[in-house]
Amino acid sequence: MKKHIVIKGKKINYSDTGQGSPVILVHGYLETSKIWESFAKRLSEHFRVITIDLPGHGDSELPENADSLEFIASVIRDLIDSLRSGKVILAGHSLGGYITLAFLDLYPEKLNGYCLLHSQPLPDTPESKEKREKEIKFVSDGKRDSFIPDSIRKLYAPFNLLPMQEYVKHSTEIASNVSSEGIIAVLKAMKARPSRVKVMEAGNVPGLWILGRYDNLILCDTVQQKVSVPANLKVTILEKSGHMGFIEEEDTSLKVISEFIDGLKN
Repeated sequence: MKKHIVIKGKKINYSDTGQGSPVILVHGYLETSKIWESFAKRLSEHFRVITIDLPGHGDSELPENADSLEFIASVIRDLIDSLRSGKVILAGHSLGGYITLAFLDLYPEKLNGYCLLHSQPLPDTPESKEKREKEIKFVSDGKRDSFIPDSIRKLYAPFNLLPMQEYVKHSTEIASNVSSEGIIAVLKAMKARPSRVKVMEAGNVPGLWILGRYDNLILCDTVQQKVSVPANLKVTILEKSGHMGFIEEEDTSLKVISEFIDGLKN
């Protein structure tokens, strides 16, 4: 069931289903909470699952100054406080992973654990920053449709595009309905984000790092070489996935995440 709360003077949309350990799923760039529908439904059979539309996405309004990961992390903090859920597991996809790491940096005391899905702690490269500037201009000029379809196709492993064409279509429809203001805000946030390698390496909170073997955006072998993985961070490589493992390999992703959450109870 969809609900909303007023944070920073604006409506923030979320859902809250299931019982047990609370897990908050944070969607990625060009996504809304709708991207989690199947995954969240199945995960909520065993845990309390909360999804959120990030500011300016889905049914959530866009507060002022919402163009930093730290601000978005503070919105999630306020949601957690309002739900009185106690400590949570935060699981973020791509952009959602950057937000998760910002949250880990700022509010570790509110986490039982965290999960990065197809994300990483490194800052944008100069090439990535230039690409984000181009996308900001496209969106500002009303030309967002010129890059969204191709951007979505690149999220899936090439061999999954045909068998998963309905999922690709669904992802494209979700992206097309994100507000231009919301897209620009998160592009600015991602471009400005600092390195959080040391935050991840510190191992202050147990973590799960899920990567895709065929991910063209987050190169699994490259990013692992740049992080000294602490003892309480488990790394899982999905061998048949691109950037969308919770869709491309839903069963495996559910199993890995569920086992991680169950392990936190011990």
